[in-house]
Amino acid sequence: MTNKRVPNFLLPLLVLFVFNVSAAFAQGGSNAAGGQTPIEIKIGYLRAYEPELALSVMDIPPADAGVAGAQVAIVDNNTTGSFLGQKFTLDVVQIKPNEDAVEPFNQMVQSGVKFVLADLSAEQLLAIADAGREQGIIVFNVASREDALREEQCRANVFHTAPTYSMLADGLAQYLIWKQWRNWVLIYGSHEEDKLFAEALRRAAERFGGSIVAEKEFEDTGTARRSDTGVTQIQRLMPVFTQDLPAHDVLLAADESEVFAGYLPYRTWVPRPVAGSAGLRPSSWHPASEQWGGTQIQNRFEKAVKRRMISVDMNAWTAVRSIGEAATRTQSGETEKLAEFIRSDDFQVAAFRGQRLTYRKWNQQLRQPVFLGDGSQVVSTSPQEGFLHQVSELDTLGVDQPETACQL
Repeated sequence: MTNKRVPNFLLPLLVLFVFNVSAAFAQGGSNAAGGQTPIEIKIGYLRAYEPELALSVMDIPPADAGVAGAQVAIVDNNTTGSFLGQKFTLDVVQIKPNEDAVEPFNQMVQSGVKFVLADLSAEQLLAIADAGREQGIIVFNVASREDALREEQCRANVFHTAPTYSMLADGLAQYLIWKQWRNWVLIYGSHEEDKLFAEALRRAAERFGGSIVAEKEFEDTGTARRSDTGVTQIQRLMPVFTQDLPAHDVLLAADESEVFAGYLPYRTWVPRPVAGSAGLRPSSWHPASEQWGGTQIQNRFEKAVKRRMISVDMNAWTAVRSIGEAATRTQSGETEKLAEFIRSDDFQVAAFRGQRLTYRKWNQQLRQPVFLGDGSQVVSTSPQEGFLHQVSELDTLGVDQPETACQL
């Protein structure tokens, strides 16, 4: 008989699984395999979606982005839940970006859904959060990066697994400062989300000692992106657009609408690295990540979905796993009991990012590292070495407790 060793990268996951099961039984879990009806925890995924264009066909998001991450996490939850008398289900509803989200949200709630993953605009997210507040519905924001959702417009029934613009900007700025690339030029788009990211980059420069030596707006004239531009035309236009910029180390692009940033690398007047919405990009996850057990989740995801995991997949996966972890540790399916545990000091979720992740008490934003990568590999992760904090180094990314405007 051949003895097979457990691979080293699986050992932390195996220990965590045994710990969770043991803890649950120690707290009186009696639903498992004892003939009792499993506790069913219904999770909804409400998504605003329509096919998108991108500057490159390689960057068009997959049709199941986010949903696939939630589905893989449901399987993970049920792996443990089958021992503990818990059953997790996922109900996916898709609407168009400009449609009313409250009616489909209410239909979800009427079907028994108590937790909703929201892949929606900020306005849609706030609408469903307010609609579900009196009914005790907990919403997980897996897509919207607006800082205001965690600050001036925060809601007590909303948790955020998507990072904010300020977290992404801070993660990028820390790396540029660590590299001693302190002088930046900022080019930003004309759409609202572009301006929000640009403001986060300005904040990061002031916070960490960077200097934005010039700014320039790239106005979206409404062209058809790829079809109205040719390689020759772009090759001529971009050098001219960047010709009058002062001396700088890095060109920062704030182009969340994907209008121009992809055209900047290798086409600027002077040879400078591009970062932000193109080139070196900050994100909550990277398809090439293999550290901290990342290979294990990537392989499972690729086997199930036939592609690599992207950021919104990881955001959704982490939200579902947060619910599953709380259900395991509390041995309960009660919405408020799970939410209270997620807010507590005892909660943490393992998410293949180098450390256990927790939620900030002041605005219910998930603490998480920021990946910095290009199209093919991870370059670094922030927080960077030397950026310290009295509570958690992850709190050097984004709005810290003394700065918050949130009043839950």
